[in-house]
Amino acid sequence: MLRRLYEWTMAKASHRHAGWWLAAFAFMEASFFPVPPHPLLGLMCLAEPKKAIRFAAIATLASVVGGLLGYAIGHFAYAAFGEALLRALHLSESFPKAACYLRDYGAEIIIVKGATPIPFKLLTITAGFIGMNLLVFVGASIISRSISFMIVGVLFRLFGAPIKAVIDKHLGKVTVGFVVLIIAGFLAVSFLGGGSKQTTEKCASAVAAKTV
Repeated sequence: MLRRLYEWTMAKASHRHAGWWLAAFAFMEASFFPVPPHPLLGLMCLAEPKKAIRFAAIATLASVVGGLLGYAIGHFAYAAFGEALLRALHLSESFPKAACYLRDYGAEIIIVKGATPIPFKLLTITAGFIGMNLLVFVGASIISRSISFMIVGVLFRLFGAPIKAVIDKHLGKVTVGFVVLIIAGFLAVSFLGGGSKQTTEKCASAVAAKTV
């Protein structure tokens, strides 16, 4: 079953319209869609390693443009539907803390946190809400999304063929290892979430004040 699903997904990932699907996923995820584009990007790079950097560039550009939509939602329509959107995505409790960190650190938070599993849409909507300088926001988003996607593209361009050979031979073991790495990554982000002690305490207080 796993083998058939893998082969079917690889066929779709190498489809001639896959690039458009990747762009759509990256655009939507940066503003309102809950599913990240990284799995699709990884499969596309795995299916065609020679196009890996091109696929990563598509994801980067589309995500930055999608981030502008998220910024617009936060800036112009937060009360109308931005708040409801965050609530639907289960991000409303994280919003005051994100706003606090963005006010204190600005571009640094987008660059550092935008390259982690923390939802990018939370940062884009929050940046619009607090009125972050648009040029700074765009510049930070380009750096952040490049880190997130281009690393994948470069790695698959350099090592894609050997990686694919290993996966083809040991699909089950690779799948288990991948799941373990994802869980470990999220745990690391949770424990290593940054900022100075003063800012961390202040932003934690912002969350507590909202929930009272």
